[in-house]
Amino acid sequence: MTKVERGFIARRRRKALRSFASTYKGARSRSIRMMTQQKMRALASAFRDRAKKKRDFRRLWITRINALTREKATLFTYSYNKLIHNLHQKQSLLNRKMLGQIAIENKKSFYTISDKM
Repeated sequence: MTKVERGFIARRRRKALRSFASTYKGARSRSIRMMTQQKMRALASAFRDRAKKKRDFRRLWITRINALTREKATLFTYSYNKLIHNLHQKQSLLNRKMLGQIAIENKKSFYTISDKM
């Protein structure tokens, strides 16, 4: 029986897989089966966490805006939801990301924005 050398395509696929999993520890960087499982898991985690990152940043911006609006409101209760409601009524183009950035960098301008609303 003659020896059959396997084809180029399978070798190319495994080589790409090996380069993807080269930084993993143990069998996850040596065994083909473990490499494929780890790659599937890594890509699933990356997909899930891209959406999670968006949620986390939105929560951060909302927390910053709410903290600053409550800090300013000493005489009357003024909170995040009232500020956002007033912004939508005035058809302002400021989104939560911009407001959160303004809240960190320049409190006085944030207070003027909130006072106008």
